[in-house]
Amino acid sequence: MTVLVVRLGSPRPAGEGLRIGTVRRPPRGVPATRFASDDWYDVWYPNLAPSVGTMKLGRAARTERDWAAFAKKFRAEMAEPAASRTLDLLAALSHTADFSVGCYCEDEARCHRSVLRELLVARGARMG
Repeated sequence: MTVLVVRLGSPRPAGEGLRIGTVRRPPRGVPATRFASDDWYDVWYPNLAPSVGTMKLGRAARTERDWAAFAKKFRAEMAEPAASRTLDLLAALSHTADFSVGCYCEDEARCHRSVLRELLVARGARMG
C-alpha cells in the first residue's frame, strides 16, 4: 500500500486508488461530472493546497531563494492543526490503502506537491 504524488489530469497508473486533488480550484472548463473520468481527481481537497497568497509566491518564484520562501510559508500553513492532522491521517492510511495526491503543475520540483511529498515522508508515509 502506498501514496503516489501525481500531476492531476495525467493518466492513472494501475492500482493508483483514490486520487485526491490538493488544489485551490477545480480544473477550468471541465464539468464536475468529468473530474474523475478525465483523470483529474476523485475527491477535491483544497485543505492541502497553499493559500491564495502563498500560491502567488510559488508561481512568482524565479530563484532558489524565492522557492525556499514559498516552501517555508507553505510548510507553516501545513503545520496548522487541521492540515497537520490531515497529513498524519494520510501517512497512516498509506500503510493500508493505495491512493494519490496531486496538483496541476507540470514540474513537481516547482509545485507544492513536492513539499507535500516531503511532509508525508517525514510522517512515515509509504510512498510509491
